[in-house]
Parts: sequence; structure tokens; C-alpha cells
Amino acid sequence: GNPDIMYAQWQQGNLARVDRITGEVVHIQPQARPGEAIERWNWDAPILVSQHQPTRLYFASQRVWRSTNRGDSWTAISGDLTRDEDRLLLPVQGRQWSWEAGWDLRAMSQYNTITSLGESPLNEDLIYVGTDDGLIQITDDGGQNWRRVEVGRLPGVPDTAFVNDIRADLFDEDTVYVALDNHKYGDYKPYLLKSTNRGRSWQSIASNLEDRHLVWRIVQDHVNPDLLFTATEFGLFFTLDGGEKWIELTGDAPTIAFRDVTLQRREDDLVAASFGRGFFIVDDISPLRSLTRDTLDEEALLFPGRTALWYIEQHPLAFSEGGSQGHGYYRAPNPPFGANFTYYLAKDITSLKDQRLEQEKPLIKAGKDTPFPGFEAITEELQEISPQIILTVRDSDGQIVRRLKGPAKKGFHRVNWDLRYPDMSVARMGDDKKQDPTGFLVAPGDYTVSLASRVRGVTTELVEPKPFSVKRLRQGALPPQQDAAEFWAEVSEFERSVRAVSQALADVDKTLPLLDKARERASGGDPVRLEETWLTLRAEVHALSEQIRGNPARNALFERTQPTVRSRLNLILTGLGQSTYGPTNTHRQQLAIAKQEFTTLRNRTKHLVETDLPAFEAELLAAGAPWIAGAQIP
Repeated sequence: GNPDIMYAQWQQGNLARVDRITGEVVHIQPQARPGEAIERWNWDAPILVSQHQPTRLYFASQRVWRSTNRGDSWTAISGDLTRDEDRLLLPVQGRQWSWEAGWDLRAMSQYNTITSLGESPLNEDLIYVGTDDGLIQITDDGGQNWRRVEVGRLPGVPDTAFVNDIRADLFDEDTVYVALDNHKYGDYKPYLLKSTNRGRSWQSIASNLEDRHLVWRIVQDHVNPDLLFTATEFGLFFTLDGGEKWIELTGDAPTIAFRDVTLQRREDDLVAASFGRGFFIVDDISPLRSLTRDTLDEEALLFPGRTALWYIEQHPLAFSEGGSQGHGYYRAPNPPFGANFTYYLAKDITSLKDQRLEQEKPLIKAGKDTPFPGFEAITEELQEISPQIILTVRDSDGQIVRRLKGPAKKGFHRVNWDLRYPDMSVARMGDDKKQDPTGFLVAPGDYTVSLASRVRGVTTELVEPKPFSVKRLRQGALPPQQDAAEFWAEVSEFERSVRAVSQALADVDKTLPLLDKARERASGGDPVRLEETWLTLRAEVHALSEQIRGNPARNALFERTQPTVRSRLNLILTGLGQSTYGPTNTHRQQLAIAKQEFTTLRNRTKHLVETDLPAFEAELLAAGAPWIAGAQIP
């Protein structure tokens, strides 16, 4: 097909073709010929792009229309396939009504209309039709002849049921699915059925769908014939066994009516549309394809997911997703960047406290005693580290690249890896306490991920390593530097040393006031010597800090300052942070200069922290001064 052509409509069958390149809209609604009956259009008249020829369209009023040129012209391939009643003569509230009744036909959906179209992907002449007045019509010769099926003949289905959806099976030419509802008559049961002989007989596949969950849509996976999805009045459901058992897709979706659902086949994404005018996307449903009832009984399952695309995310509005636009500029989130791992746990991995509370539940319910567990047991509970799930990513050489944590609760979970190494500079918490700082991107290639649990200090592998790939999304205008990954690793190692020196100097600077306070309170020693030593330490800290960060007076006014080790490193990090190209010659030169300047700075800092400072702390203790945190315990 042509991805730049889109079809859309508004009420009463006003169909339009949209050119996504120019934004132009062409009205392409079929028109009756002179002397033919007025067309009746459902509020949501069904449109279908043929799976056999993308230029072929099907559209429906009370009859089926076909176009072979994307709507430029139309041919009716059926007569009236509905009951063709005069709705003004039909009883409302048990009786007929005259002219003075509150008729408002403009704001009402028309009646005796076709509501659903289904085309077999295996046989272009096999077409299914569903109506709003309780009929299913079937042709297997491209519309020359139609076979009528009363929905009241379907097991358990009332005569008045409205056909919400009808879908031909993607794998078996004779199989078809239909979703119906009867809510306009106060009946909210889910009517979902399947036929394996082109609608001659039917069986219900609603199974455990709860009452009032009327079904709006059904869609079949294009890889696993037994994997089906439904959109209902209260949520989304899937089945692994062709409808024997339905499982609700929960996640972040609200409890709301989902009126449509489909699969984006290229990405394997499930896309659902709600009656609240929202779209919800489940990224990559491929893990569901290999599931069965037996596999769900296993302790744990792990699905590496689709190939992870390697690139630098772009933010066209500014330096972040929304820039400075706030909510004035609509945007929806993209799938998380990187590799998305899906795993399943058959049971909760429980803590000692959870185990105790679970044991006490039946006793509490029965009104029996729940004896005090004892202080030792409660102490164990208080000191226990919560059970964790650990996903370990390794490269093709088996080296650990990243460890990720996930929930230890029963059910399906997803954990995202941003294709980066962990931050190896200085151990610190993430800004939001949820995401740890990260380092450079890994190189494209082959990786594995494994699943383990960590419970009370014992790590147990639940799923052995599973392979997945990281693939470059696109090539840039210039070929990347061949040693980009090696240079990133070299910069990362150097950054660790620079940050360590910077942090060590900052820590000593914070300790200086405490050292001064302890010096003042010393009961012995030489006061003059102690003060001179303290001043010498202070001067050295300030001198080293200026070499790594620049002149404090100039920095206070944001005035230019001579390049420092830190400024050269920041220039390199900035230059590499938004590109996969690799280092320029300038980056290489700056790294060489920074490393040379850093050698003396590092040695002086080590001597300050490891020799001068401990010696002064020991001298203060010998002089009877108060103890200072970090000093040797007296």
C-alpha cells in the first residue's frame, strides 16, 4: 500500500481520502444512481482496505460498495443486505408514534445499516457483512450471491443483536469470528462466537468474559492463530487458546470502554482506541505468542523482545522531550529507548513479613489468635532486604555490561535497558531515586540477558541467558570513527579518576571547619603549630580545587577562565554525548592534555588525603582534641 494515503470519515458515511504529503482531503463517498433507494449509513460506516490489493476499497451503507481506484469510483456489489424496515413505523417503548413525537433523525444513527465488513486474506472473493438489525451476510463469489444468516440462530444470541465486528481468520479460509451486542435492549452480555464452516454453524468463545463486558472488537494475531485480542466495554483481553480462557490486559490502562483494537504488524504493537477518545499502545506483544497454559505454570519466563535499535534520541523542540512547550503542544510518549525485557513470575517472591502476614490471614478471618512472633523474628523482618529480581546483561564475550532490577511480584513485568553502561565515575543515587546515572552507549552487537532472584542474600538464576541484538538504526552523513567505543571507554575511565579527585577535595573542604573547631578545643599540643598545619592544609585544598575547577572569583561572575582538567573533560563529554560519530581530533587532543595536567594534580590529592590529612587528625587526637568523623577511632 501507500503509507501517505489515509482514509477517514465523519457521520452518515462521509468518507474522505487524505494525502499525508500535501494535507489535501478528497471526498469519496459512493453515490446512488438515479432511481435507486436513498443510501442509509451507519454512524460508523465500515471501511475496509483489501488485503489482496491496496487500491481496492470496500465501504457499506445498506449495501456493499467496492472501488478499485482508492475511491475515485464505486460499484455496488450487493443489494440491500439489511431487513430494509421503515424505522418511523417501528415500535418505540412498546408502541408506534405519530408526527408530533420528538423525532430528531439528524442526531440519531440511521437504522437497517451495515456495521461490519470482513474480507478473507486467503480468498479475495470471500466477504462477510454484519448489520445493526441482526443479520450476517456471506458471499464467496465476490458479491454475486449472498447467503443470509439470522443472528438469532447463533447459540445464545438474541434476534435483536447488533453486529459490532466480523473478522475472517488469517490462517483458515473457512473460519470467521463475530462480536455482537444487545445493549440497546438492556442486555450487556458478551456475545463472541466462532464458525469453522463459513457461518453455517457457530460456537461461543466468550468463555470466562464477565457479564456486562459487551464485546466491541476482536483481532487475531498474524503469527499465532490461537492468540486473540478483544476490546470490551471495560477493558482489553487476550486469549492464548483461541478463546477457551480470556486474560485481562491491565497495565496503566484505565477501566474504560475500548471500541477498537488492532495490531501494527511491523512493530508487533497492540493499538487500542477508547471511547474516551484516547489511544493506548502495548509495545511488542511477541512474548505472548510463545505462551501456553503449561508455560504459565513455570516458575519464571524471560523474553528478550525485539531487536534493540541503537541511535541518539532527538528532541526537535529543545534539549528534552517537550522543550519549554509545557502542555500547550500536544505530544505522546514514544516507547522507551533501548531494549525492553519482559519477564513473568508464577508467584510472588515474598519477604519474611509477607509470609507471616499470609499465614495470619486465615486466623484473623476465623477470629482466632495470632500469637506474637517474638522479637527475634521481627528483628529479622526489619533487617531483611526486600526480595529482588535481577536482570543481567552480558556482551558476546560474557562480560557483565549492566545489572537491572525489577519487581518481584506475580505476573508480567517489563524492564527497560537504555543501552548504556552504568555510570562508573562516582557511586551516587539518581536524581529521582528511580533511575541510576548511566554512562556511554554500548556498541551494537550481540548480547544476552538472564533473570535471577536475590532473596535474603542468596542469588538464584531463574532463567538462563537469552540472546538479543543491538542494531544501528541508521548511518550518518559521515562514517563513524572506528575506535569510537574504545575512546568512550577511555574517557569513562578518566572521568572516574577526575570525579574521584574532585569529590575527595570537596569532602576535605567540608571537613576543614570541623578540623578548625577541633583545633580550637584541643587541651594540649602546640597551638601555633596546629593552626599553621591547618592553614597549610586549607591552602592546598584551595590550590588543587582551582586547578580542577578554575578560579572561584571568575567562576562566581561566569567570567572566562583558563582551561582546567575538568573543563577539558566537560568539553569532551559534551562533544560525545549527542552523537554516535565518535571523537574528533580536537577531542583526542584535549584528552591528551587533560591527562597530562591531571597526573600531578592526582598525586598531590592522594598525598593530601592519604598522608597529610590523617597525620593532622592523629596530631589533633594526641593533643586531646574532639574526634572528627572519618578519622581513626581513638
